[in-house]
Amino acid sequence: MAIDRLFGGVQTRPLLPGSDQSSKSLGAGFGSSLEKLVTNVEATAAQANVAVGQMLDGTGDVHDAMIALQQSEMTFQFSVQVRNKLVQAYQEIMRMPV
Repeated sequence: MAIDRLFGGVQTRPLLPGSDQSSKSLGAGFGSSLEKLVTNVEATAAQANVAVGQMLDGTGDVHDAMIALQQSEMTFQFSVQVRNKLVQAYQEIMRMPV
């Protein structure tokens, strides 16, 4: 699975020194990226639930349900790792002497 599918096609561009982008717009972009990640996790979980429901009804295939479950699990694990890295970065910043 491509990593851009996990972020829902978020496109990023580097912030160059002297550019007219403010830190407020950078924060909004980061926040919207996290929002898209959470939305994508919820969407893949819903797709997995639908696929499992179809499998139980007999209208879906077992393989499709298993693939949807694996995609949902991978997306969730990726979001957990992103959260862990954010917490680790926050803790590292808080340990810095002022």
